[in-house]
Amino acid sequence: MLIDWFTVGAQLLNFLILVWLLKRFLYQPILDAIDAREARIAAKLADAEAKKIEAKSERDAFAHRNEEFDRQHAERLSRAKEEVKAEHQRLMNEARQAADDMRVKRQDDLEREQQALNDEITRLTRKEVFSITRKTLGDLAETGLEARMGEVFMRRLREMDAQTKEGLAAALQNAAEPAIVRSTFELPESQRAAIQNALNETFSAEVHVRFEAAPDLVSGIELSTNGQKVAWSIADYLATLEKQVGELLKAPARAEPESS
Repeated sequence: MLIDWFTVGAQLLNFLILVWLLKRFLYQPILDAIDAREARIAAKLADAEAKKIEAKSERDAFAHRNEEFDRQHAERLSRAKEEVKAEHQRLMNEARQAADDMRVKRQDDLEREQQALNDEITRLTRKEVFSITRKTLGDLAETGLEARMGEVFMRRLREMDAQTKEGLAAALQNAAEPAIVRSTFELPESQRAAIQNALNETFSAEVHVRFEAAPDLVSGIELSTNGQKVAWSIADYLATLEKQVGELLKAPARAEPESS
């Protein structure tokens, strides 16, 4: 069989042309399209990976912000609790201090009121006692009360203790003026002479005396000279009574705090 080399050459040429045409107009666009698609897919994957990384970063940042918020919230809550506790304690202390101050003030007011009442009772008692005493002395003045006062006064002179007697003797000796004998009532001459003799005997010397009436003594007689004094009067007894009444009135005030 004879080979037609011309036909073979033509067919080979046609085949090469066909391959070139396929490659030029079919395979190359397909390959370019495939490459372009792969490039787009790669770009999308890269974009997706970037977004994934960004999303992870944002999630981590959000988680960190949440942790920070929780920590700050816990700190604020703890600080608020401490402040509330401190404020509660402060208010309790203020209330306790106010109650203590009120109790102390009430106690002081009660003590002042009680003291004022005691003073008023003492004043009224003293006033009544003095009033009754003056009336009684006025009623007894006609029965020789002056003479009895003189006797009591002279006994007081004779019964003086050594220290009082020594001090009064020195005052009499150093006095530039006569000693003064004051009495509630004007003493009669006989009583003056008796008192003068009692003074001379007591101090073993001639004592110069001036007699005066002093109604404020509340029935009594006193001898004064150069700052020294010896006396007897009902006022002394009244003062003792006043002191005893005052102590009696103060006793319940002292006992009440002890019982509470």
